[in-house]
Amino acid sequence: MDCCHVLLKQFFASSIFKENVSMKTFTFVSLLVTSNVVWCAEPILSNSGVQVDNTVVNTAAAATPPAVPPVPAARGPALDLALKAAQTAINSCLAIQQKVAVSVLDSGGVVRVLLASDGAVGRAVQSGTNKALTALAFKQASGQIGEKIKTDQHLASEVAANPNYNTRAGAILLETHGEIIGAIGVGGARGSEKDEACAIAGLKEIQRQLE
Repeated sequence: MDCCHVLLKQFFASSIFKENVSMKTFTFVSLLVTSNVVWCAEPILSNSGVQVDNTVVNTAAAATPPAVPPVPAARGPALDLALKAAQTAINSCLAIQQKVAVSVLDSGGVVRVLLASDGAVGRAVQSGTNKALTALAFKQASGQIGEKIKTDQHLASEVAANPNYNTRAGAILLETHGEIIGAIGVGGARGSEKDEACAIAGLKEIQRQLE
């Protein structure tokens, strides 16, 4: 028996209907069935002028589908290690009078730490982050990619297709037991080789703790 018949049967068996019959009340019941909702219009007309408001009965399943479990976060260095690496890179560059920005990313490209030394220009922040993203995308240091695109036309085309890629030296991968877990990128020094040297200093500071 469908839901419409059930509702009608319940209504006509109810005391409300019986009382209305005894009062010579004429009841009109219209049922509009949609995919999930039965809409019941019950204007009750009687010699006493009584009218019942329309009601909506929701027949959708009460139980909601199980929630989709969240996607686990990508692997990356612990926050304290990411911060230590970034601060070491900053200090290394300050020691050679270079004001830089440092980005430490997890393996999914999410920024875990971003530090900029006092006086670092805005483009240094974007440069360091983009270098790190580039290193992650191609699974090698950004400076190595910059060298390879000089002779690898296919690789050069891939790099050129994304304006966010930066193949200047300055970003290296963070790895543990042969698995890439992130990258550290430095930007803003006068000479990208200095950016890379500072990134390497940051990695060396935490390398043992990554193992």
